[in-house]
Amino acid sequence: MENSAPLRAESLIRSIPDFPQKGVLFRDITPVLADADAFREVVDRLVALARQLRPDRILGIESRGFLMGAPIALELGLGFALARKEGKLPADKIREEYALEYGTNVLELHSDAVRPGERVVVVDDLLATGGTAAAAGRMVQRLGGTPAGFLFFIELEFLKGRSRLEDYPVHSLVRF
Repeated sequence: MENSAPLRAESLIRSIPDFPQKGVLFRDITPVLADADAFREVVDRLVALARQLRPDRILGIESRGFLMGAPIALELGLGFALARKEGKLPADKIREEYALEYGTNVLELHSDAVRPGERVVVVDDLLATGGTAAAAGRMVQRLGGTPAGFLFFIELEFLKGRSRLEDYPVHSLVRF
């Protein structure tokens, strides 16, 4: 299902040590976003993967998941839902606490973001420990939807986040 051709965008990912805290090697995608051809390449590959998962809706995780997920939704002619950090959504919402590679956080989702029976593809820029994605998947289920799969631009394999999503298709374009 995944395209095995080299991804030019991979060479643009910048590695920044000790950000946001000591011991973390941050993978910065802003150079990819700044290069229209590279960004298009990433979106096109993610669209192809999403199409095969037959979603009814795309859900992007704050904030870089919005950058990847919104163009996928547009390309597929689907609605787009936002999983946001606590306190950012104005209407009735559900919340889910989760652990990430350097702390804990809370995600929220509008209560009407997913309709019962919908197949939802969850999109983010990075899969690390899988806590954020798993929290988004649990919220989709709480609203009566089904996680159809999870798509990521980058996967940090050594953090084994994929194992937290093992009941679903998981695809990443670049692995470190």
